[in-house]
Amino acid sequence: MLVQRSPPAAYLRKSGEALTDNSRERARESDSLSPMPPALFTPFTLRNLTLANRIVVSPMCQYSSEGGLATEWHQVHLGQFALGGAGLVWIEATGVEPRGRISPGCHGFWSDGHAKALEPVVAFFRKHGVAKLGIQLAHAGRKASTDVPWKGGKPLVEGAWETVAPSALPFDAGWHTPRAMDAVDMTTVREAFASAAHRAAACGLDAIEVHAAHGYLLHQFLSPLSNRRSDSYGGSLENRMRFPLEVFDAVRQTAQGLPVGVRVSATDWADGGWTLDDTVAFARELKARGCDFIDVSSGGTLPKAKTPSGPGFQVPFAATVRADAVIPTIAVGFIAEPAQAEEIVASGQADLVAMARAFLDDPHWPWHAAKALGGEAAYPPQYARAKK
Repeated sequence: MLVQRSPPAAYLRKSGEALTDNSRERARESDSLSPMPPALFTPFTLRNLTLANRIVVSPMCQYSSEGGLATEWHQVHLGQFALGGAGLVWIEATGVEPRGRISPGCHGFWSDGHAKALEPVVAFFRKHGVAKLGIQLAHAGRKASTDVPWKGGKPLVEGAWETVAPSALPFDAGWHTPRAMDAVDMTTVREAFASAAHRAAACGLDAIEVHAAHGYLLHQFLSPLSNRRSDSYGGSLENRMRFPLEVFDAVRQTAQGLPVGVRVSATDWADGGWTLDDTVAFARELKARGCDFIDVSSGGTLPKAKTPSGPGFQVPFAATVRADAVIPTIAVGFIAEPAQAEEIVASGQADLVAMARAFLDDPHWPWHAAKALGGEAAYPPQYARAKK
């Protein structure tokens, strides 16, 4: 069961600068002639990247790539968020090698051709967008080789490919049994993540997120429910963290100064699985290696885990990781209302708030949040008449 802890002290609009009660009071006095803007609409800096506000568009799988290449769908899908006033937009979970895709329609980044297909999106963000554009690098492991969701999302029969995982344990009955990864596989995957990170920096992206959540490959190594190895990559927490940390190190080394963070599942929601305390330990190790933020989600290891739901149900995880590991966090999970998002940031539970469904429903969510909260969101000049 999750026990919510008291939220940590708020940060000063910038990673790592905690506000004391006295400094808050001085800030109020100095700004007495001009009201403080809503916390949600204050800038935030990750490494050398300053975001205009704390609003993030979550990575959302679109299953609309061809051979892993971005298509016109991605230009329109991502382009709408470039104009909507968010601070940061994530490109969907992107396979670092062909076998790392969830489905044949998933986005990939294992060649320069994949980077070239993204060039129109990057160029549009640079020319017209307010938001920064980042990419989530991923490997699906044992959850790969499935059909797209609107065709059932089941493991492929025709066109299936070999899946790999820390242990030869299928995700569920009827799923492909993965091959347990050997040293060659691990080297190949590490190098694939590193190459993708280099490619991301070279093509002009602003940030990188390493996907170690939702039951995909790196989470499979972390969780004792999916990692039954008896070598130095299994067993103890230290051993289970080893490969994900090696992957992070490879990405950090080749990311050319870009902010690099990690998405985690704070708990497996299952007895004997990955826990919040494990997540804090992992976050501390990542921070020591130059990690810039932790994007805190949950679940995904087991198909039938009993996961609670409701507005902001995962926010306490982000608050705990932020306080105990002393690292910036992104809160996610059924966040949709402006007042809710403002409270999360203003109370110091997280530094950034990421949303997916809310943006699918309203690509201009930040505009409407700014009106509701009395803040300022950016409008492209072509849309200035919408600002009232």
